[in-house]
Amino acid sequence: MPVVLLIVVGALAGVLATRLMRMNTDLPTAMVIGVLGAVIGGLGFRFLMTSAGWIGGFVLALLGSLALLWLYQVWQGRR
Repeated sequence: MPVVLLIVVGALAGVLATRLMRMNTDLPTAMVIGVLGAVIGGLGFRFLMTSAGWIGGFVLALLGSLALLWLYQVWQGRR
């Protein structure tokens, strides 16, 4: 998946993930979380992305974003 497409898909997934988890974040934060989540999802499940195409990439970016948001909430709770 080209880097630009990964960034766009990750940003969309991050915005959707923050809404699904009912987090009140600004748009740039949600996009950064999504891009990082896309990287996490892409690294962990690369073989699925190549076989499932962009839809699989979006689902994995969303799952990676959700996981990252959960970790972020856990980390914020300990501060």
